[in-house]
Amino acid sequence: MKAVEIRELAVKELKERIEAEKSLLVKQKINHAISPMDNPTKIRYARKNIARMMTVLRQKQLSEKKSKD
Repeated sequence: MKAVEIRELAVKELKERIEAEKSLLVKQKINHAISPMDNPTKIRYARKNIARMMTVLRQKQLSEKKSKD
């Protein structure tokens, strides 16, 4: 998911997607520990995707806070 697509999401959707991605990451890590994945870079991509979403979420939260003040 690209940063532009992430910025279009609402805060609630972002939180839901982050939770879904985190659970997917845990599953991928467990599966990789049991039997090696064909493409282990999917784990790295999932981590970076979660970080992107969390960054955009934080930016939105800060902008909402500034607009309230």
